[in-house]
Amino acid sequence: MTCQEAEHLVTPYINDKLTGDEMEEFLTHIESCRNCQEELEIYFMVDVGLKQLDKGDGTFDIAGALERRIQESYARVQRMWAFRTLRYAVNTLCVMAVIVTVLLQFRIWLY
Repeated sequence: MTCQEAEHLVTPYINDKLTGDEMEEFLTHIESCRNCQEELEIYFMVDVGLKQLDKGDGTFDIAGALERRIQESYARVQRMWAFRTLRYAVNTLCVMAVIVTVLLQFRIWLY
């Protein structure tokens, strides 16, 4: 992912509009690119700060809120991969069960 692509994903990330794959790529890029990380911090501070001012509440720990959001995003990506792995395993077991059933049926028909 390029810096330009990451910059386009900053606002959707803040608004929680990224898909799992987009989020994974975005987080990987943000982790390795200090410029994009600073860009995310600036956008996050402005967006969240303004929302908290409008509501009149909040702890104003915006840096901590961003860190928690990033940790939650990593957890979401891990859950996504765990679900994909589980789905792959279940699909594989189902296909194998069908193959075994067909082979057993052929055995019954032929003997």
